[in-house]
Amino acid sequence: MSVEDQYRRVAAEVAAVCEQCGREPSDVRLIAVSKTVGPEGVAAAMEAGARDFGENRPDQLVARAAQFPEVRWHFIGNIQSRRIPDIVGAAALIHSLHTLRHGQKINEAAARLGTVQDVLVEVNVSGEASKSGVAPQEALMLVRALAALPHLRVRGLMTMAPQGDPAAAEAAFRGLAVLAGEIRSSLDDAEAGAFTELSMGMSEDWPCAIACGATMVRVGRAIFSDSFEE
Repeated sequence: MSVEDQYRRVAAEVAAVCEQCGREPSDVRLIAVSKTVGPEGVAAAMEAGARDFGENRPDQLVARAAQFPEVRWHFIGNIQSRRIPDIVGAAALIHSLHTLRHGQKINEAAARLGTVQDVLVEVNVSGEASKSGVAPQEALMLVRALAALPHLRVRGLMTMAPQGDPAAAEAAFRGLAVLAGEIRSSLDDAEAGAFTELSMGMSEDWPCAIACGATMVRVGRAIFSDSFEE
């Protein structure tokens, strides 16, 4: 299948799963993770209707955002302090913030640009040592500290679920949704009004993530890989 066909198939499946879960398809944003393809792959997905793309490397994010400014670019990789000015200048949303130190640097970079940077706080719900993210019990304190920064807006939470274990993935997704509700209830009205996003679910587990409340799913292989199998 072409990239166009694969994107349309995934988008249709996302809409169908939303309807099965009693949710509106417009409630879930499909982010095409384009880190493994060239500009032609991005253009093909755009032709099929993609308007949100994810990148995990600053260099590629900056180049893609300049080449395709008409779509939204999401930064989903590990944050390096020295690359924060580049990320802030290119990303509509940063998914992987999990330290106050990086939050303060993002705030400073956004202030220099005269903007407010939207971010998600990455939470290591599963507790796996191989995964980044703040511990669940520390997430509220971090969100409150970040929310106090004037050039940073906390839009919600993100997590990476364990791979190859559907039950563990579902537990991680449900845990993040519960945590998000607890945090939202402790924020003031303005902060809670912005705190609406749950970025969770990838090519192999996004249907479960949607059932658990995801508002964003990050899908790469199912869109861009010829060898992906359900």
